[in-house]
Amino acid sequence: MIKKTSKLLFFIIICQTAGIIGSIFTYPSLQNWYPYITKPFFTPPSFIFAPVWIILFLLMGISIYLVWENKKINLNWFWLQLGLNIMWSIIFFGLKSPALGFIVILLLWFAIFKTIKEFGKYNKLASYLLYPYLIWVSFAGILNFSIMLLNF
Repeated sequence: MIKKTSKLLFFIIICQTAGIIGSIFTYPSLQNWYPYITKPFFTPPSFIFAPVWIILFLLMGISIYLVWENKKINLNWFWLQLGLNIMWSIIFFGLKSPALGFIVILLLWFAIFKTIKEFGKYNKLASYLLYPYLIWVSFAGILNFSIMLLNF
């Protein structure tokens, strides 16, 4: 039981760490760039983003924990989407580039979709836990695209 709990916590911490890395690039832009760009009317209030991402990274950690021990599963899509998630924050907020961010978020969406398909072959719950993430990134992609157009 302790070993399983430790593995679960390990994966949750890995995923939350990805969020922390992304926030290192996000936070400075929340002070000096993001508030001043034009955003669409459907942009959520800033206080929504942190709790949503914390929950999504928690779900990612649980999801990979559920499939980790299956030797047949290909985890490459999971690790790719986690890396693209960090990369999006670096590009969109760090480099202040909505256009390049949109390209990355399209790749991120595809990698999440492929992760869901791969996890679904071995554990349906693991794949279902990633649907909120896919939905949020879909919304974020629309938001990113709109910001790109409004600030072109």
